[in-house]
Amino acid sequence: MNYTIIDIANISGVSKSTVSRVISNSGYVSPAAREKVLAAIEKLQYRPNAVARAMVSRHTKNIGVIIYRQHHPIASHPFYGKILDAILEKASELGYSIFVMTDKEITSKSADFLLEKRVDGLILISRLNQELVDYFKSSQIPFVMVNGTADDSDVIHLVNDDGRGGELAAEHMLSLGLTRIAIIAGPQEHRSHFLRLQGFRNTYKQNGIELDENQIYYADSSQFEEGYKAFQFMWERSHDFQAIFATNDMIALGAIKAIYEKGLQVPKDIAVVGFDDIDYAAMSNPSLTTVHSAKTRMGHEAVLMLDEWIHGNTRQTRMQMFSPELKIRNSTKTKILEN
Repeated sequence: MNYTIIDIANISGVSKSTVSRVISNSGYVSPAAREKVLAAIEKLQYRPNAVARAMVSRHTKNIGVIIYRQHHPIASHPFYGKILDAILEKASELGYSIFVMTDKEITSKSADFLLEKRVDGLILISRLNQELVDYFKSSQIPFVMVNGTADDSDVIHLVNDDGRGGELAAEHMLSLGLTRIAIIAGPQEHRSHFLRLQGFRNTYKQNGIELDENQIYYADSSQFEEGYKAFQFMWERSHDFQAIFATNDMIALGAIKAIYEKGLQVPKDIAVVGFDDIDYAAMSNPSLTTVHSAKTRMGHEAVLMLDEWIHGNTRQTRMQMFSPELKIRNSTKTKILEN
C-alpha cells in the first residue's frame, strides 16, 4: 500500500507540516514529535516518492544537462562523453538524477523541456548565444556553462586554458626544432579551437617564426574525417612541412591515417601533436602527443558549483579555468631522439 504524509500525521498525532519538516529535515520539530513521526514512518515503511520529496523540499533533485553540438556523435563523443560521465558520477554522489538533452542548434527547445520537468538547475555544455543566456537568466534557474563562454559577466563558466595549451604544443615543437609547420584548425567560431590556434601561432611568432595562412587548413568541423581530408589537401598543395598541429585529437588522428596512406611514417616523416587527450590518443599507433584538457575535473566541478547555487550559495569567481598539461607520446618521440 502506498502511504502518504497524511497517514503518517494521523498515526503520529501531529500535523502534516510537522511530518514535512521531519522528512525534509528543515525547520524546528520538538524531539518528542520527531520521535513519533519517525516511529510512524518505520511502522508503515514509508518511502517518499520523488514528487512528494519535491513538494516538501521544493527541490526535485534533478539536474538537466544540455549538450549543444552540431555534428554527431554527441553524448558518445570522446571529449563530451568524458565530461558527461564525470557529471553523472558526481551527481550520483550528491543524490541527483540527470536528464540529458542534445541540440544541434543553439535554441531553447531542450531547455523548455527540462524546465517543464522542474529541474533544480542546468549544466550547459559548449557555447551559447546571448539570446539564450538571457532566456536562462529570465527563468531564474541556476545554470553553469562548461567548455564554452558567453559575453556576459554574470554567467558561471568552467573552461580549459586553451590559449596556454596552444602555447605548450608550440613550445614542444620548437624544442624539437620543428619550424616548418602545418596546422589543422577546427571551427574558429568555437572558443576552444580559436584560442588553441591563437596560442600556438603567437608562440611561434614570439620565437621569430611567422606562420602564414597558407600553412593553416580551417576545418568545417572537428571530426576525424576532417583531419583525414585536411592532410590530403595540404599534402597536394605542398610537401614542405615537418609536423602538424591539430586543434583537437580527432582531427589529429584523421591526419595520421591519411599520412600512413601516403606511405609516410609518424613521426619519422611528419610529427603530429593533437589537443584534448581523449582515450583514443593513448591507444592509437603511434600514441599521440597531445595537450590534456581537464574533462573529468570540469564535469565534477560543474555539479559541485551548481549544487552550491541550488542551495543558495554562489561563488564570487564566475570563471574557473583549468590548466592544461602536455602529454608527450610516440607521435613526436622519434624527433626527440633525432635531436
